[in-house]
Amino acid sequence: MCCGREPGGTKAETLGVCPAATERRVDGANSGQNGGRVCWVIAGTLCGGAVKGTFATQFEDCLNCEFFQLVCNEEEQAERALDVLKILAEG
Repeated sequence: MCCGREPGGTKAETLGVCPAATERRVDGANSGQNGGRVCWVIAGTLCGGAVKGTFATQFEDCLNCEFFQLVCNEEEQAERALDVLKILAEG
């Protein structure tokens, strides 16, 4: 999403590094690096210019997110989000 919250990014100093950029437990999910293509299941990600909370509080917004829809279409299986939740719960 080019949000600038990746390590060394333009907004990392002011908003912090995005947890999706460093979450290794879901590395490879949806063909992404760390949590980059499953950001909707990781608390503290940036959405609409604001840091969001937990999955439960942000997921409704994520359903309308262009990036979420892009990933689901590319992966052709939106239910993978549930698999990622299981991985995080086990960790």
